[in-house]
Amino acid sequence: MTKSGASGREGGRSLKTRVKTARKRSLSSTLWLERQLNDPYVAQAKRDGYRSRAAYKLLELDERFHLFRPGQRIADLGAAPGGWSQIAARKVGAGQGKGRVVGIDLLEMEPVQGVEFTVMDFNDADAPERIKEMLGGPADGVMSDMAANATGHKQTDHLKIVALAELAVEFAREVLAPGGFFVAKVLQGGTEHTLLAELKRDFAVVRHVKPAASRADSAELYVLATGFRGRAAVQ
Repeated sequence: MTKSGASGREGGRSLKTRVKTARKRSLSSTLWLERQLNDPYVAQAKRDGYRSRAAYKLLELDERFHLFRPGQRIADLGAAPGGWSQIAARKVGAGQGKGRVVGIDLLEMEPVQGVEFTVMDFNDADAPERIKEMLGGPADGVMSDMAANATGHKQTDHLKIVALAELAVEFAREVLAPGGFFVAKVLQGGTEHTLLAELKRDFAVVRHVKPAASRADSAELYVLATGFRGRAAVQ
């Protein structure tokens, strides 16, 4: 993406947009809104037609590690609002009938071209089989950009998001084809290393990645596992 002007200064004058705190708006909400208004990735996403700035994180991961190929089957956990599903559908050629992308969320999502969406809890016992039926076979990739509702307490938030990632790994083990990949959001804090150790038993290569589109002041990381060894290796 073009980052010209991302510094927010031109001719020595700050161009940063400041938001006044409204009586009914909390300080944290005001700061979040101000950050959104001044985020170059948010502005770029609007210009490029992506549902969220998170699309650029997945684009970078694909550029670096070549995750997608035409004809793949991809499951997107916690898909709403659809930024990752948009990228996956374009990369695998879902709109042209070459691949399939299934988006899963507890919330409704506006339709995305080339994406089949379902409201579902991926922790349901029958969810893996239902998703494989929708995909037409085992998945080549399972993606999760999910994050539990933040409490503001760093260690609590860290534990919640890692627990969510661990549940996503369990789902991935049930639906992935041999050689498939898994990518999920985590937060730095210590216990994500346990998650990495578990993934190393099931995948050929496991790494932590922080895309450029992840905010520099955020503890956000992505765990990326490639080369799934298959169900026989898991059992």
